[in-house]
Amino acid sequence: MKNSWKHAWLGHLAAKKDKSRPSPKKSIPGRHLWRILGSLVISQGILLSTPVFAENAPNTMSYSQLIDKIEKGEVSKIEVDEVQKTARVRLEGQKSTDPTQIVTLFDYNNRELYSQIRAKKIDFEVKQSADNSAAVSLVINLLVIFAVLAVLMAILRRSTQSQGNAMNFGKSRARFQMEAKTGVMFDDVAGIEEAKEELQEVVTFLKKPERFNAIGAKIPRGVLLIGPPGTGKTMLAKAIAGEAGVPFFSISGSEFVEMFVGVGASRVRDLFRKAKENSPCIVFIDEIDAVGRQRGAGIGGGNDEREQTLNQLLTEMDGFEGNSGVIIIAATNRPDVLDTALLRPGRFDRQVTVDLPSYKGRLGILQVHARNKKLDPEVALETIARRTPGFSGADLANLLNEAAILTARRRKETISNLEVNDAIDRITIGLTLNPLMDSKKKWMTAYHEIGHALVATMLKNADPVEKVTIIPRSGGIEGFTSFTLDDEMIDSEGLRSRALLMNRITVALGGRAAEAEIYGEDEIDTGAGSDIKRVSSLAREMVTLYGMSDLGPVALESPNNEVFLGRDWGSRSEYSEEMATKIDRKVREIAFECYAEARRIIRENRALTDKLVEALLDLETMDGDEFRQIVDRYTEAPKQQLALPVKSQ
Repeated sequence: MKNSWKHAWLGHLAAKKDKSRPSPKKSIPGRHLWRILGSLVISQGILLSTPVFAENAPNTMSYSQLIDKIEKGEVSKIEVDEVQKTARVRLEGQKSTDPTQIVTLFDYNNRELYSQIRAKKIDFEVKQSADNSAAVSLVINLLVIFAVLAVLMAILRRSTQSQGNAMNFGKSRARFQMEAKTGVMFDDVAGIEEAKEELQEVVTFLKKPERFNAIGAKIPRGVLLIGPPGTGKTMLAKAIAGEAGVPFFSISGSEFVEMFVGVGASRVRDLFRKAKENSPCIVFIDEIDAVGRQRGAGIGGGNDEREQTLNQLLTEMDGFEGNSGVIIIAATNRPDVLDTALLRPGRFDRQVTVDLPSYKGRLGILQVHARNKKLDPEVALETIARRTPGFSGADLANLLNEAAILTARRRKETISNLEVNDAIDRITIGLTLNPLMDSKKKWMTAYHEIGHALVATMLKNADPVEKVTIIPRSGGIEGFTSFTLDDEMIDSEGLRSRALLMNRITVALGGRAAEAEIYGEDEIDTGAGSDIKRVSSLAREMVTLYGMSDLGPVALESPNNEVFLGRDWGSRSEYSEEMATKIDRKVREIAFECYAEARRIIRENRALTDKLVEALLDLETMDGDEFRQIVDRYTEAPKQQLALPVKSQ
């Protein structure tokens, strides 16, 4: 028992002593690398210097078997290779094409072999083969060393590049062209003639500055292009540089801002330094609202990096140092969010509106983009321009491109009206799906679309019908009715009468009214959801913005264009709760009045509605002219049988 306690105590002391020893130092990764390299060199040397034992390999013979065959006289010829320590043996009766037997030799007993060969008078020959083991070993060692050096050089180069990038954070990323290589002229930019006229002065100043300097005139330092996306703001800036023949800098506002504070301001300084060295020139900043937003707006205040970048931009444009010969052109579609200091004279002196093109503008844009398109002679660009109100320049270019793609897919040589119409529907509505089967759903869809079209045709101030179809489209659209809008009604600021707005609400409710008149209130479906949203929006604008109700000419609401969270935090409502109740009541009165009018039109033209639905089910798609012809024939001779159109092949 005592011995066991003694052994346990000694073991405890030994363990405690081992724990008290200092732990060995951790090896350095570089030391491990060189150890691996050394082990590779040593291992390949050992492998190359080790002889190969092939006792069980085919065409081999042991040394004792060779002696026996020599004594028996079965060996005809022996070739000895003293370098590789092998002997090639040819036996009696073997053909010259048969492989020889290989025997491994040893230095300590070769005398017996030579004596047996002399005694039997066997054909004997000694050959010295080249010893390539040293050369192969050297080549392998060099390859391993080169591989390790390549890895180390790659690591050093990457670290050097990262240090260089860290030092170049403040460099400008502007794409710079020393000559006028934009390749865009004013003739290539169509549909914005008013904007081109305003910017012609900038081109004249860059070409002939002495004309303005002689009378003391100063060209605007900055021009702000404002307009919806796709209207050609960037193309217009390139055209100015191309017409003037001056260097052109282009950069996006988002490229100034980084996660590191101060980088954006450094890039602004670097950009203007390059511009001053190459003046006169044009600096184009696209999407300037990314860096020029109002400072200190919203709940969380502002962004330090973005605000410092904006401060540096303000200083460079109109600060202590002049920037003569450098014209700043910026583009944005959100001028309401820009800082007021950026818009004052001396920085952006002019604001040029690049709006959606009118009919003449769309025609000019189509003519520009149709230069490299193979159009069929029957395609009229004037008709396409009239059918695409509200399209921007980018939309029109995409329209012709989609028509060209459809033409190539259908293996046609020229673009016809069919491809153009399909391209318009694909852009505005969506992709065409398989037609609906003959079912109640198809009949309800036909009555719904005929309701829209018939109500619009019967009203005097409504937009004319362009197309009615029950072919479904992607996005859950079972059918649609399109109308031809006037150019004056495209812009949100255009003048719209109360009668026009009331008719649009009535037309929007025509589909719901047709379903209620034909199938009853219990059978109406959810297809009119988008129509009802549009009705509610228009009716509320009539009451609260345009004063088109019994509440009087009072603007009870203002358009909500605020984009900064919390700017109007805590502001009171613009009207009382009692007035809110009156607004809701007036909105409902307008909606119910228009809905009753739509149902009256469907009810009084029930027979015509059924004839139109039958024709639509037969044709599946009707254009505006076909629809109006059927309505005119029926209204002129209501008692005669209506001749239905034959389905087109």
